[in-house]
Amino acid sequence: MNSSLKENINQLKKMFNNSADFTVRDMKLKSQLKLNAAVITIEGMCSKEVVAISVINPLLEYDFEYAKPEKVFELIEKTVLTSSEIVEVNSIDEVITFSTSGFAVIAVDGASKMLAIGTQGFSFRGVNEPESEVVQRGSREGFTEPLRINMTLIRRRIKSPDLVFETVTVGSTSQTQMMICYLQKRVSENILEEVRKRLASCDLKTVLASGYLTDYLEDRGAKSLFSGVGISERPDTVCGKLTEGRVAILVDGTPAVIIVPHLFVEEFQSVDDYSSRPYYAAFVRILKYISFFAAVFLPGLYTAFAQFHPEYFPTGLLIKTSEALLQTPLSVTFEVILITFLYEIMREAGLRIPKPLGHAVSIVGALVIGESAVSAGIISSSSLMVVAAAAICSYVTAALYPPIMVLRFAFVIVGGIFGLWGIVLLACILLINMCGKTSFGVPYMSSLAPFSWRRMRDVFVRDGWRKLGKHTIKIQKFPETEEYDA
Repeated sequence: MNSSLKENINQLKKMFNNSADFTVRDMKLKSQLKLNAAVITIEGMCSKEVVAISVINPLLEYDFEYAKPEKVFELIEKTVLTSSEIVEVNSIDEVITFSTSGFAVIAVDGASKMLAIGTQGFSFRGVNEPESEVVQRGSREGFTEPLRINMTLIRRRIKSPDLVFETVTVGSTSQTQMMICYLQKRVSENILEEVRKRLASCDLKTVLASGYLTDYLEDRGAKSLFSGVGISERPDTVCGKLTEGRVAILVDGTPAVIIVPHLFVEEFQSVDDYSSRPYYAAFVRILKYISFFAAVFLPGLYTAFAQFHPEYFPTGLLIKTSEALLQTPLSVTFEVILITFLYEIMREAGLRIPKPLGHAVSIVGALVIGESAVSAGIISSSSLMVVAAAAICSYVTAALYPPIMVLRFAFVIVGGIFGLWGIVLLACILLINMCGKTSFGVPYMSSLAPFSWRRMRDVFVRDGWRKLGKHTIKIQKFPETEEYDA
């Protein structure tokens, strides 16, 4: 950084190409040496009122007398300003980073440093209940877009000095700020160092959401439809995982927090499980597992039984199903694929169209994939019922919807071509793939494969808090974990 105010300002203007939101407030300080200064801001990122009252007014009113530029810089930092957030800036790159983050940067002619003052005032969405992780009992707070607010939501729940936030910047163009969050007495140093290394290897130009980083945080090796990276929008969920030695990554501008390592059984756990009685939590979890298997296997099994193994149907059901299928011109496999494909189109349309048109799509969908299609003899009622049941079951574990959707199509196709034996073979391949997957050295199917009686207390059933609260198992202490001795 140059000590000349004029050269620094000209360099910044050239780098921003005289952008309309890049503003410079020139001023002449009250000084016998008639020193010049400037306040650099990005319009819309900081509060004009705070800049005027907390920065510009104190600078113009204070008498610096015969103080030289370096002394003026020191007086501004320690005497003139009353802001709680003041950071010394030593390079032009840092000036750009702070100013585009909502800071007001003060530059004094003749000083080789600048000061960044926290004056953030941009608009943002308030803290609301997350739509994707709704709970009946528990907190209604969910993460929002500003990074500092998300940090506060975690700090409010864990008031311990063990909670650490590390600043990381990714994206060569976007310069997105992130926070690596962990409990220093619980986390494995090997896992933490691996997280830092993988984030440092991110060579993306822009990072606008947490999903941009999942590929970099996945373990290399066997590819899988299931992700070893967890995403949560609830601070209470994140805090619970931190106590197990996990690492959370907060990304500025997104309301979702990344949690690593992440296991398969955690897709069936929710905050409500730990707020309810153990017997009801066990019932809900078993219900989720049944729904998951029904969403994945039900259409494929129906296709295989109807086309190759009709003897597995009860007599009454076989007669009804046969009569319904005889009235349609399509094969069972093509019929199930067609209905599932149309349902996915309707679902995507319902997510993307404006809300006022949502009712129209629902009505049209009910007519297209409903009674009219069955009455016209295009699709059978039994196939429609099976696909609808699988679609409803898939929303019980909403976080697993993408792999469920892909696997549903795969099992329908395999069941229609090879029958039940094809489904069994594909299921075995899928199981081997999932058992071979790891998340930061921790087996993805931990508690189930490798099996652990101690960990089973919080898988299909949940023990009472008298037991769960006494012995919290660290993630690096799971059986067969590469971090076992960490």
